[in-house]
Amino acid sequence: MKNDFPILKQTIYGKPLVYLDNAATTQKPQCVIESINYAYSHFNANIHRGVHYLSRVATEEHEKARKAVAEFISAKSEKEIIFSKGTTDSINMLAWSLSEKENFLQEGDEIIISSHEHHSNIVPWQMLCKRKKTILKVIPIIDDLSLDIEAYKNMLSHRTKFVSIAHVSNLLGLINPVEEIIRLAHEVGALVCVDAAQSAPHIPINVQALNCDFLVFSAHKMYGPTGLGILYGKEDLLNDLPPAEGGGEMIDHVTFEETTYNTLPYKFEAGTPDFIGTYAFHSAIDYINQNGKIAQISKHEAMLTEKLEQSLLEGNYSGASIKIYANDLHKAGVISFNLFNKDSKLIHPYDVGMLLDRQGVAVRTGHHCAEPLTHLLGVPGTVRASIAMYSDEDDIYSLIKAIEKAAAMLI
Repeated sequence: MKNDFPILKQTIYGKPLVYLDNAATTQKPQCVIESINYAYSHFNANIHRGVHYLSRVATEEHEKARKAVAEFISAKSEKEIIFSKGTTDSINMLAWSLSEKENFLQEGDEIIISSHEHHSNIVPWQMLCKRKKTILKVIPIIDDLSLDIEAYKNMLSHRTKFVSIAHVSNLLGLINPVEEIIRLAHEVGALVCVDAAQSAPHIPINVQALNCDFLVFSAHKMYGPTGLGILYGKEDLLNDLPPAEGGGEMIDHVTFEETTYNTLPYKFEAGTPDFIGTYAFHSAIDYINQNGKIAQISKHEAMLTEKLEQSLLEGNYSGASIKIYANDLHKAGVISFNLFNKDSKLIHPYDVGMLLDRQGVAVRTGHHCAEPLTHLLGVPGTVRASIAMYSDEDDIYSLIKAIEKAAAMLI
């Protein structure tokens, strides 16, 4: 499969590239790269607004992509699929629309997130709470770093209006029990958004089975282009929300006195959409489906994740020790760890990452846009290795050897 990804064929500092930063962004197969060139070369014309041939073709391809996304997450209708600029944009759109929905939030009402959240699923809700004088509550973690579901149960009340939860922690890789979280929230009448940025590339998602009210994710973490995201919402809920942005496309009629809004999904898609990006993302979804579909990919990645964790524990680090965070818990493609010297002092993850890079191994270091969680871990950051469907055991072997060499230099 690696032969389908041109970037993976290169060398870094004279070493074959080992790319293990897939939680940040995945590489793109040749078919996705070619689809961008094809779209610009054959039907580059603004969609939904023209009667000419190029515009009609572009419109058709854009809407085919919407349907492909709906099928990928088992939505009832493509009307429930809103294109955005990314997961961050989707959450911000949702937060703004909810804050503007009449009588939805009152002063003192509560929104719940978790300790596992990316900044993108923290800051927009903080901003909403400041505007609306609502209260943000955070599900704590227990000793094994998983979420404290008992504490979550005790948080829920008639004041709980919204819950926004990461399906998979981008720092720990832990798969959260979103089915239970959603069910419990619905029992008190709260709505739920699932941040699937780290799960959509790795785990089969059926939004109807989950019964989530909203779900968000990004194309670039699924072998697609950057600058494109998805906001899924139940049709009745989206119909009931005001649009977050105004402009062309999202309107029905405009006068200087009043504007009426378009139907779904266009009500939430102001301005010219990234129709080139949606065409390329459709190609990425087709590529995933052609390579065993997400269920088979998930099985392959689960095996590699387990292999990676075990190999890290068995490495020879010249007297240094390794700590894997949330060790032995169910994860999806992400392992975070740190090295400690003989005096049990942290070897800074940045130093480890730099030495791995010089050996051609790409990982991510830092707080991974989950700074509150790293504070709970008591470290400034971690080294994060993350896999994708093109990852293999050779990548894991190369990573371990590179860490061993780095440890010998830093001990």
